[in-house]
Amino acid sequence: MTEQMRNGLVSQIKSEVQDHADLTNFDNDQLQALVAEALEDKIRRARDDLQDSNPELASLNFRDKRHITLAVFESIRGLGVLGRIIADPEVTEVMINGHQNIFVEKDGALYKSDGKFESRRELEIIITKFVSRAGRAVNESDPIVDFQLDDGSRVNVVMAPIALNGPIVTIRRFPKEAMTVERLIEFGSITTEVAEVLKLLVTAKYNIFVCGGTGSGKTTFLNALSNFIPRDERIITIEDSAELQIKNIDNLVRLETRNAGADGKGAVTIRDLIKSALRMRPERIVVGEVRGAEALDMLQAMNTGHDGSLSTGHANSTFDILSRLETMILQGADGLPLDAIRQQIASSIDIIIHLSRLRDKSRRTMEIVEVLNFDVHKRQIQLNPLYEFRESELSTKSKVVGQLTRTSNALRNTFKLNVAGVSRVV
Repeated sequence: MTEQMRNGLVSQIKSEVQDHADLTNFDNDQLQALVAEALEDKIRRARDDLQDSNPELASLNFRDKRHITLAVFESIRGLGVLGRIIADPEVTEVMINGHQNIFVEKDGALYKSDGKFESRRELEIIITKFVSRAGRAVNESDPIVDFQLDDGSRVNVVMAPIALNGPIVTIRRFPKEAMTVERLIEFGSITTEVAEVLKLLVTAKYNIFVCGGTGSGKTTFLNALSNFIPRDERIITIEDSAELQIKNIDNLVRLETRNAGADGKGAVTIRDLIKSALRMRPERIVVGEVRGAEALDMLQAMNTGHDGSLSTGHANSTFDILSRLETMILQGADGLPLDAIRQQIASSIDIIIHLSRLRDKSRRTMEIVEVLNFDVHKRQIQLNPLYEFRESELSTKSKVVGQLTRTSNALRNTFKLNVAGVSRVV
């Protein structure tokens, strides 16, 4: 059943149910039962009508029935079109740009939804209800709000007067099942050979930094890497909003930042959490994403007995993340010599993995490089490319074909491998 047909059916059933005389006295369970009965009645009529022009309605499966029932319920008691969209488990991202323009992401591709809100006022009412469920408020004096749903989805809302084309809602949802290395191989992000090398590096406690643009799959990749961490280690994760799904660690501590309250007090930053984590006897620290001054604290943690730490950051290339880290460190240590910053980066990070979302919307690992040292004469951090994504001549404008290919460079920093008792040459 197409989305347009489903939306039409939802509207029809909603109209029928709203005509029920005792609707206002029904509790949620009774309302859902009423909606389900109205849908079944419509299906029976479709099956009995030999001239029926909608055979899809007559053969609705259980999943479609449940989706339609929840959509009608949400449109009456809940969040309307928004509730209908987030009830669809296949939707991974929702982007509402005003009451008439709704976009959703499914299977990595972005589509414009047929759903619309009746008016800007209806969208504002639904947003207010949506935000209040999370114990937050949004209005003209406080028009931007970020919060998290019970299922871990991350929500950003922007209202007037900041949003010029109507209320804006962006929801990023995360899969219920954690990403595995096997699935990365299946999706073509890495090869079996690369997976084996990464397993060696993570096990031997190399400090690894994953970088890439928005939507390139940094957190997903970090989840997959975490599967290689030995089960008996103590791990502390630090995030702005909890997205990591580390499943195989028993001694796991999860920390999340907190925004300031209405009085401007009570904020807990990533930098605060890193400092606190260092007093918790961690073996590894996993920082979901560094964006600012906390970069210095993260690097110092990596360089002071917490080998094997993992983190991510926004960057367009492996060289770009180095300059971005410099800028972030200067935010928290203004006046620190640039050479000292570069020396700190070079001595803390062992491996950088760069991810990208390509023109066909596929997410690929573009490069894996080893961070060598800071060259005092050239005043640059030296990098040693180990793997590079090479595009095949079979690629087209709409389909990228290629894979990570080993360079001729050998891993030069083998000390941690040797300490871990690994004799294999990477």
